[in-house]
Amino acid sequence: MMKNFKPKAWVLPQPVLVIGTYNADGTPDAMNAAWGGQWDSEEIMISLGSHATTDNLSRCGEFTVAFATKETLAGADYAGLVSARKHPGKMEATGWTSARGEHVDAPVYDCFPMTMECRVKEKIHESETGFYLVAEIVNIVCDENYLAADGNPDVEKMQLITFDPVHNGYIALGERVGNAFHDGLSLKK
Repeated sequence: MMKNFKPKAWVLPQPVLVIGTYNADGTPDAMNAAWGGQWDSEEIMISLGSHATTDNLSRCGEFTVAFATKETLAGADYAGLVSARKHPGKMEATGWTSARGEHVDAPVYDCFPMTMECRVKEKIHESETGFYLVAEIVNIVCDENYLAADGNPDVEKMQLITFDPVHNGYIALGERVGNAFHDGLSLKK
């Protein structure tokens, strides 16, 4: 038997994205966003409300997107709870350090295994409550400790987390369970 629910933001899994920008005074900032994903092979999309980050993006259209992990969970959650509009020095509490991105004018936090350097391409349905952001991926930075034998990022090593919107929690992504574009071939006749 199946149970019905009214429409909710329950598309699963939801990434825990940490968006890095610089405030007007040049200090690094970050916010937590879960409503985002791949838009095209070289573009991403993120749904953003009105935040210090959206102010920063209006001033400078460059930013970074890091993927939260079990290790960075508390800081990533904090970055989503506390607004830089009210607490401009909020990043000090995370203990994160950053360097300016090599390809964009935005902070790359050194505690994340992988970070995308991005540039705003388009804002859709922009209003005082936020917008849908489409951005070009300019570069991807990956800590060499998280590379697989083939030289590409090893997602299993990263211990990425996903947001559980049903119970307001975080869940660690687990082990590899199959091979894309291959395992379904066993059903082909």
